[in-house]
Amino acid sequence: MKSASPPPLPVLRCLARLGAGISLARRRRHLTQQDLAERIGATANTVRRIEAGHPGIAMVLFARALQVFGELDKLDHILDTDQDTVGLTLMDARLPQRIRKPRGTPESGGF
Repeated sequence: MKSASPPPLPVLRCLARLGAGISLARRRRHLTQQDLAERIGATANTVRRIEAGHPGIAMVLFARALQVFGELDKLDHILDTDQDTVGLTLMDARLPQRIRKPRGTPESGGF
């Protein structure tokens, strides 16, 4: 089986920042790593790995931690497609210049 390539440095930095944020949120709420682990259905070792920004942690564990902190809605808005300016610009560039009605066929009742 082919191993996955290591994540790019910007991805690792982002995971480290997310882990540090989870650690800070946990400590501000006076929760131990074991307390958070029990609430998200994981082990204290997994919480340590989350807080260290380990790239192998399942996304569901990050989501559960955010739910514990009352911040799950922020995950829902990470890639809001209504605000995706690059995607919307690309879609708009592919729009046809004119829209024509399809020619009717005798079966469809068109003329």
